[in-house]
Amino acid sequence: MNGAVDAHRVAFLDWLACAAGARDARATRAARAADDGLLETVAALGAAGHVLDFDDTYLPGIAHLSAASAPAALALGAARGATLGAVVDAYAAGFEQTAALARASHPALYERGWHPTAVCGTVGAAAAAARLLGLEGEARTSALALAALRMAGPRAGFGSDGKALGVGLAAADGVHAALLAAGGARMALDAVEGPAGFAATTGGTWAQPNPGEPPAVRQNWIKPWPCCLMAHAAIEAALDVRAAGAAPREIVVRVHPRARQAAAYDDAADGLQARFSIPYLTAFALLRRAPDVPGLEDVDPEVRTFAAARVRVVEDGTLAESEARLEDAAGARLAVVVASLGSPQRPMSAAQLAAKVHALAGERLDGALADDDRPAAGLLSAIG
Repeated sequence: MNGAVDAHRVAFLDWLACAAGARDARATRAARAADDGLLETVAALGAAGHVLDFDDTYLPGIAHLSAASAPAALALGAARGATLGAVVDAYAAGFEQTAALARASHPALYERGWHPTAVCGTVGAAAAAARLLGLEGEARTSALALAALRMAGPRAGFGSDGKALGVGLAAADGVHAALLAAGGARMALDAVEGPAGFAATTGGTWAQPNPGEPPAVRQNWIKPWPCCLMAHAAIEAALDVRAAGAAPREIVVRVHPRARQAAAYDDAADGLQARFSIPYLTAFALLRRAPDVPGLEDVDPEVRTFAAARVRVVEDGTLAESEARLEDAAGARLAVVVASLGSPQRPMSAAQLAAKVHALAGERLDGALADDDRPAAGLLSAIG
C-alpha cells in the first residue's frame, strides 16, 4: 500500500471520528429532521463531519477536502451496497478533485467571500459519486459540469450552523449531479470553463487533478484542536507562553490577513463563534488549556472578558498564512509558530491520532478500516 493511500485512509478515519463525535449536534439533527432520503443523509453526514471544525484541512486552498467527498462516498456507497474499499477509493477521487479546484482558485475564492470547502466540495462530491457509479468519459464530465451549476457557499455562514449545513448541502448537490449524469443528463465542461462559467462567477480557476503531480493528501493537515485552522498557530504560541510560566497582562497576536478573514470574530457569543475567534482561542489557551470539544461547547465568561480587554489581533502580510507571533504590549516577542501541530511539517503521532479518534467516537471506530470487503452500510451504522 503506497503512502498516498495510507494518507487518504488516515484523513477518512479522522473525518469518520468527527462525524461520529457530532452526530447529535444541532446542525446534524436539523439536517436529519428534514427527511430521510439519500440526499438528506448525505447532507446530515456532511454537517456532522464539519460542525466541530475538527476535520482535516488543506492549506494551499484553505479547504476541508474530506468535508463533502467523505459523506458523498459513504452514504452513496452504503445505499448502493458498495464495499469499504470502493468507498475509500471514491472518497480519494473526490478528495483530490476538491484539492485541485481549491488550490487553483486560491486566494481568489477567499478574497471574494466564498467558502472554498463548499464551492469546491460540490464538484469533489460529484467526482466521488461518479467513481462509485462507474461513470466514465462524457458521463463523468457531465457529473462535474452539473455539479458546477450548484456551487455556492459564502463565508457569511462562519460561526453559525450555516457553515456546516452549507458543506452538507454541497455534498448532497454533488451526489445529485452524479445521479443525474447516471440517468442520462449531459453537459459539457466547456461551458463551465467558458466566459459565463466558473471563473466569471466565482473568480476561481477551473482545474482537475494532474496525475503527474504528488497527491494533495501529502499536504493535508489533521487538526489537534476543534476550531479554525488559521487560529492554530496562535493557540500553540499561547500554549508555549503558558508553559514558560509567562503572565503578560496584554497580548498582541500577529497573523496573516487571510487568517484574520477566516477567524474574523473579535468577540465570541457562543461556542460556534468561539471556534472562529483568534482573541478568544488565544485567551483560552493562556488561561485554561488547549481547546477541546467540551471546552468549546459554550463561552467561558472569564476567557471572553480577558480576550476583549487584553488580546489584540494585528494583520501582518509578511507572515505565512499559517504563522502567528505573540508579543507583549511593549512589542517584545513572546512566541512564534510558523506551522502548528497537525501540519505536514509536524504531523500528529499515531498515538495522538488514536487519542483524537477515541475522544470523538469511543470504540465504535476500532478496526473500522481494516477490511476492504466490509459493507459500507456497516460503517455508516457505526458512526450514526
